[in-house]
Amino acid sequence: MSERVTSQRGDRGARAAHAQGDLSGAPVVTGLGVIAATGLNAETYWKNILDGRGGIGRVARFDPAQYPSRLAGEIRDFDPAAHLPDRLLAQTDHVTRFSLTAAAQALADAGVDPAALGEYDMSVVTASSAGGFEFGQKELEKLWSKGGDHVSAYQSFAWFYAVNTGQISIRHGIRGPSGVIVTDQAGGLDAVGQARRHLRAGTPLAVTGGVDGSLCPWGWIGQLATGQISERDDAARAYLPFDADANGWVPGEGGAILIVEQPDSAARRSAPKVYGEISGYAATFDPAPGSGRPPGLRRAIELALADAGVGASDVDVVFADAAGVPELDLAEAQALHGVFGPGRVPVTAPKTMTGRLAAGAGGLDLAMALLSLRDQVIPPTINVGTLADGCADLDLVLDAPRPAPLRRALVVARGLGGFNAAVVVTAP
Repeated sequence: MSERVTSQRGDRGARAAHAQGDLSGAPVVTGLGVIAATGLNAETYWKNILDGRGGIGRVARFDPAQYPSRLAGEIRDFDPAAHLPDRLLAQTDHVTRFSLTAAAQALADAGVDPAALGEYDMSVVTASSAGGFEFGQKELEKLWSKGGDHVSAYQSFAWFYAVNTGQISIRHGIRGPSGVIVTDQAGGLDAVGQARRHLRAGTPLAVTGGVDGSLCPWGWIGQLATGQISERDDAARAYLPFDADANGWVPGEGGAILIVEQPDSAARRSAPKVYGEISGYAATFDPAPGSGRPPGLRRAIELALADAGVGASDVDVVFADAAGVPELDLAEAQALHGVFGPGRVPVTAPKTMTGRLAAGAGGLDLAMALLSLRDQVIPPTINVGTLADGCADLDLVLDAPRPAPLRRALVVARGLGGFNAAVVVTAP
């Protein structure tokens, strides 16, 4: 169905990506598809984010009463039958249905008819952390309670972390180089970085980003095992990145799919819009615990800026990883201070309205960054009050959107296990 593609990481990988191929011009983003707790399409989502409308609440998909954490950025009021044919409903988990819907939105937004393009001229690279966990849990319940004859044949792939890439590829007849990236929160940015490599190798167009979520008991236990999930029941006090009262993060579901193209491909087919260009990308690993070496986030940022050929002063806004865990917030603040200087660049974390979306987070932050460049406004971070020691010098955009002249944005992300990624996007 889909091969696994392992992201190249570190200094050498970032520089190699920059040098790959001889195609001129940075890849451009021509389409966005968004689905999250705050909106089921890009424009609805964007309006609610600018209005500061949070989508975090008590989990409704299952009874969370027995668990220490009970809040999530859950997508509600989504009718899969309105977006997908019956044959796909039978074989897909809800997160794959979200992904297929976002991909269709992105292709339509970009004015792309896949049937009019060569099937090997398109690529699909998505990020995932779980796959269809709810589908898998239900089939395992059938196995335990009724026996193997009652388990769906679709269980063989519906749970798989590569299923979103595979289903998007099949539905739209895409047979170019494709894959899946598994780097947790950093995955959405790493997927775009991998898609950029495909474009530089000659593929004209890529469907990329990530949509993720595992809001079922099986997936919930896995997320609780991190020890980083907030246990508060007040949605306004549960997820507070960079705040003195930070106590963990809130999981969410959703993400964004982007259409990324070679500039000449977009021009050749007269793409109806260009949101911006993917100017720079880099990824690093954190060192082993106890090594005494610093975390790798600052190095990822510096490498991404170098890859884009710009300096720190050229960045107009940063979309933060915003872990909501005190020690991780401090490490991110120190990385930003080290690159930009205290208070030198506006920083925002709109994911306070959706929760952290695992592999869906990076794509969604990229979509927000591109919409910010389009509308010349920085979306807010909500609920945060007094900034923590070491974070107080951040110019965090709080409570209300901030109009600003925006030319270039930086998006950063960190994944469990030491993954770091950074992407620079530039207005067209």
